[in-house]
Amino acid sequence: QVQLVGSGGGLVQPGGSLRLSCVTSGSIFSINFMGWYRQALGEQRELVARIFSGGNADYADSVKGRFTISRDNVKNTVALQMNSLKPEDTAIYYCNVGLRRTPWDTTRNYWGQGTQVTVSS
Repeated sequence: QVQLVGSGGGLVQPGGSLRLSCVTSGSIFSINFMGWYRQALGEQRELVARIFSGGNADYADSVKGRFTISRDNVKNTVALQMNSLKPEDTAIYYCNVGLRRTPWDTTRNYWGQGTQVTVSS
């Protein structure tokens, strides 16, 4: 079984910062990618940032230069440092991990429970 536990959401004023963290645990052979999606009220879920096992990262255009994703391959943890937050960053943020549980598995997607980020004055 695989578990993803996210933390770090909350309420922050525009221009402020938050740091999200997600720990992956359970029966894991290898992790391909780790990342964050978000879903605002009435909107579709969208990719925020994703980082691959080699360290390459992708970012949504709307967060480039403000958000930084990082991962710890030993602790199976991914973090998202969010700076210069804007009201439009308000959403539920979901941790997403692509991993294999055995050497014979294909890469499968797993999701965390979601954490609320609210940017408001």
